[in-house]
This record gives sequence, structure tokens and C-alpha cells, in this order.
Amino acid sequence: MAALFLEVKNITKTFEGVKALNNVDMAIGRGEIHCLVGENGSGKSTLIKIIGGVHRPDSGTITINGAEIKNINTIESIRQGVQIIYQDLSLFPNMTVAENIAMNQMLESNSRVINWRRVRQEAKKALETIGEAIDLNERVENLSIARKQIVAISRALTQNAKLIIMDEATSAITRDEVEHLFEVIAKLRNKGIAVLFVSHKLNEVFEIAQRVTIIKDGKKIGVYPASELNNDKMVFLMTGQNFRAEPYRFAGGEPVLSVRGFAKAGQFSDISFDLRKGEILGITGLIGSGRTETALSLFGLNRPDAGEIRLNGKPVIIRFPQDAIAAGIAYLPEDRLTQGLFAEQSIGNNIVITVLDRLLNRLKVLARGKLETEKNAWVKKLAIKTLTHRVPASSLSGGNQQRVVIAKWLATRPAVFILDGPTIGIDIGSKYHIHEIIRDLARNGMSIIMISDEIPEILDNCNRVLVMAGGRIVKEIPDTSGVSEAEVLDLIGRKNSVTGAAV
Repeated sequence: MAALFLEVKNITKTFEGVKALNNVDMAIGRGEIHCLVGENGSGKSTLIKIIGGVHRPDSGTITINGAEIKNINTIESIRQGVQIIYQDLSLFPNMTVAENIAMNQMLESNSRVINWRRVRQEAKKALETIGEAIDLNERVENLSIARKQIVAISRALTQNAKLIIMDEATSAITRDEVEHLFEVIAKLRNKGIAVLFVSHKLNEVFEIAQRVTIIKDGKKIGVYPASELNNDKMVFLMTGQNFRAEPYRFAGGEPVLSVRGFAKAGQFSDISFDLRKGEILGITGLIGSGRTETALSLFGLNRPDAGEIRLNGKPVIIRFPQDAIAAGIAYLPEDRLTQGLFAEQSIGNNIVITVLDRLLNRLKVLARGKLETEKNAWVKKLAIKTLTHRVPASSLSGGNQQRVVIAKWLATRPAVFILDGPTIGIDIGSKYHIHEIIRDLARNGMSIIMISDEIPEILDNCNRVLVMAGGRIVKEIPDTSGVSEAEVLDLIGRKNSVTGAAV
């Protein structure tokens, strides 16, 4: 390993009597790509914030560039070359790309007059350092999440960053955008800039990491060369459990949902497929493939120009979500926080929102007893970890929030359940349990459509897969048993993020 840039030793931090970190060590070399992994609540975020000077440790030492930093704060951390890019990116949406990149330098100059020429020069220089070109005059609010990340990285470079910490950088971007981000990270490494990459997606950890630090319940489990780990070993080290999913054997059944000639100009065309009773059908593809747009059309949120839907052999017309629900179709959106939950409402209210009409008494007033029974039943059935359904949904972990959204739709008693990115932003243990819920639903006769760009998720759970590209179904994989991730990557034309060669 190259000479050390950062070393933390025996870091301990307690919040209200609870030890978030207990004698944790970590070391990162200059120009190293290091990954930090652990379940939700393991202490990852606390450790990051201590390195960044947001929190001060109760005990332990922080050494940067060979010098121990006492009483570290955010300003000192930045001066030492540490930059943290959080999930929200902390950009100013109403300002331009150039202004966001050069903002810190503008503030540090203490000048009463802004040198706009210098602002543009510094922004352009930072972008060129990582081989990127973005319109400097574009407002950041108009950029994709992936482009905003490039702006955030470029801003860090203007601060002479030597270590960039990326916290769940891939949780809200598509797989092809992830690959582009990894190319940028490789450029940072080649320039001697270290990256601490935090992610729940273990396949990404194997793809990008040189070494991996694993923490569990606030303690360091160990640090390992990525080449010495595999998925099963890492999961066990993170959770203390061996997750062995029972493969779901689909015995075949009659078509429940039939789609013929589905089309919408500029989004998708000639979409035709059958979904059988008890089947888990996967749909995957790159950004712009039309997968989510097709799902939204099936649920009445994106009216198609042409096509026919049949349920149990009978034609149905779906213009609005109410039509889909009445027909027995449910849809779990890919963004649970903004599309799936009323985060500040109670868990119970989120669950029953879709079935309030069923919980009325003879006077057409909500029956309190029925409400309580429904709420408690779904909390128990989906094992939502909470003392009471009366607390806000925002108080739950990502995995438990997803269980609430699933419960909300299962309460409608659907025959067809469309799940778009069902485990986005969820840790490995919760992901396993969500997959178990999905397989159990299929075993009990529900027909499932799972949309995901995580190929292992598709292959591990789906009986059959439709590959989409350019708004069309370009390939059907009739049986996923024995199919490799590389084969699916090849079908959708994805590139290897390091070499640029086709996988």
C-alpha cells in the first residue's frame, strides 16, 4: 500500500449512552480506493463525520499527512485535504455549475468584487482534471443526479482534496451512470487522490475497491484486500449471518396479465408479454430503455398511445391508478421517499391509505376498530420493526420503510404486483428479507414484475427476464437458472467501467 494519508485509531463515540463507535481503526493510503461497509446503524456515518470534523470523538486519534490532528473540526479537516460528498450533495440548485464549483474559493477570497472570469477558469480547470465537460452556465437544478455528482467532485478538487469520501454515491443513479462515476474515481486514483467509497451494493464494492474495512455494531470487524473477499464472506462479516435464499421454483401457470402492442411515442414501442400466476418476471435495461415508463403505463400514471391489457383473459382499460387498483394491479415506485411514503405520517396511516374505503362502517365513517386491526395486522405480517404503528414512517430504517410501502399495496389485495427498484438504498440484511417477502408472495400465487438494474437481484429472484433497450424488448431470457451476470451485461451492451471494453 502507498504511504498513509489518513489513519484513525481507537475511535470511540457515544450518543446518549449508546456507543456508536467502539475503538475503531481505519487507514487509507494516498491514491487508494478504499471501501467502508456495514449495515445501517453499524457506525459508518458516525465515522465519516468524525473524519470530517462534524463530530468529535470521545477518545482516539486522527492522523492526516503524518500529523495528529487534535480537536478536529470541519474547517481543519478541509484544510488537511478531506472532502465529504454526502448523498444530498450540498449543492446550490439555483446557481450555475461554475458558481457551485468555485463557491468555496469565492468565499475564501474575502473580496467584495467577484472575479467571474476567474470563477469560470477555476471551474473549467477542475472539470478538465477529471476529463469532464459540463456547460458552466447551466443551473445545477437542471442537471441529472450523476452530473451533479461530477459538479460536487469538481468542487472538492478546487479545495485541493487529497481524500474524497463518497457516502452512498450510487443510491440514486442508474448502472451506466455508476460506471461513468467509477471511471472518474479511477482518474482521481491515478492523480494520487484517495477515495473512501461507502455503499450497500456489494457488487460495486468488488468492482471498485482495493481494500475494504468492515464494521458491525460500532466495532471494526477487519480490513481486507477486496481480492480476498467474496459476496458470501462479506455478508457474513457484516451481519454475522449466512443468508441462504431458497430458490423459488416456478411450476408454471395460466397467464394473469397479457400486454400486447404497448407503445408511447418517445418512450417505448411494441411491448408484448405475458405474466403467469405465481411468476416473478424480471425487467432490466439501461437508462432510457423504457422499463419504468412501461410500468407507469400499466399502473395508469403514463397513458400509452396504443396497446391492449388483459387480466385473466379479459380486456381492461387503465387510464388512472384507481383503474389499476380496481383491476388488481399494484405498483411500488423506485423512489419510496417521494413517491411511496408520506414520511411524516404514521406507519399505520401509510399502510391503510390505499384501502380507506374498505374500512368504513355502515354510516360511511372510518371504523376505528377496523383501522387498528388492519394496521397491526400488516405491521406483524411484514415484521416491520417498530414498537407502535403510531410513530412517523420517517423514523424507520430504509428497509422497514420499504416494508411499509409493500404493506400499503398488499392491503389492496392485488393479483399483479409491479416492483420498481425494490431494494434501492437498502442494506444487505434488509435486502435479503425484502427478497424473501417477494418470493413468498409468488409462492402464494401472486404475479410479480420486478424491475431492476442490479443484475444479481434479477437473476437471484426472477424466473424469466425481459431485457429492454431503446424502448423495446430486445431479448427474453426464458429461464434464469445457469445464466451469468456477464451474459446479461452483454445482452444490454454494457461496458466494463475500468477498461471500457464490452463485458
